[in-house]
Amino acid sequence: MTKEAQSIVLLLIGGALLRITVFSDVYLRYVKPGLRWYLVAAGVVLVVAAAITLWRDLFEDEEGHSGPRVAWLLLLPVLTIFVIGPPSLGSYAAEKQGAAAVQQPRSDLPPLPAGNPVTLPVLDYVTRAVWEDGASLRGRQVRLTGFVTVDDNGTAYLTRIVLSCCAADGRPLKVALAGIPPATLERDTWITVVGGYDPTRHTDPVSREPVPTIAVRSLTRIEPPTEPYDS
Repeated sequence: MTKEAQSIVLLLIGGALLRITVFSDVYLRYVKPGLRWYLVAAGVVLVVAAAITLWRDLFEDEEGHSGPRVAWLLLLPVLTIFVIGPPSLGSYAAEKQGAAAVQQPRSDLPPLPAGNPVTLPVLDYVTRAVWEDGASLRGRQVRLTGFVTVDDNGTAYLTRIVLSCCAADGRPLKVALAGIPPATLERDTWITVVGGYDPTRHTDPVSREPVPTIAVRSLTRIEPPTEPYDS
């Protein structure tokens, strides 16, 4: 790989970063929203550095040197983003990894907002159901959004993946759906459910962590959200 080719590869990588952060919301499939401007900055630096290097190599008549051919492999993530566009983590990852453990001191849980139903992140519902035994959820109607997973026993779950930083550290959170026949739901279908706390607990077959339940009153199939991970 010549120096000019190396500059072009850097230019493409920087361009790919800018494409998924400035010109679309694709980056939300891979990282948390708060990392957007770090990715934008990295993309700008790569594009500028590549442009300067390419200009110098083309017009300053410097003798070129070849780099290692393996550097062409850097194009693979660029081609993956432009051609394939990998989706966000879904049921396959969630079912293989199993439900994540939730550790949250009770004193850190604020009262639920007024009104019914109250929209909650899946992490909030799971935390309250596991740590409080549903104390703050009893008598309330909640609205949850996630995608469908189904275990080997045929139990259907509303699932959402929470990130610490990026998709590589994603942890699935699950809520069993009571009152909905699993046969009516397909894996990876995005749904919004409204229902109340159900004290029934399941045990995830992979992680052996407790999984709470929601008694579903209504279920709506929706399009996948722009931001697929739990906040």
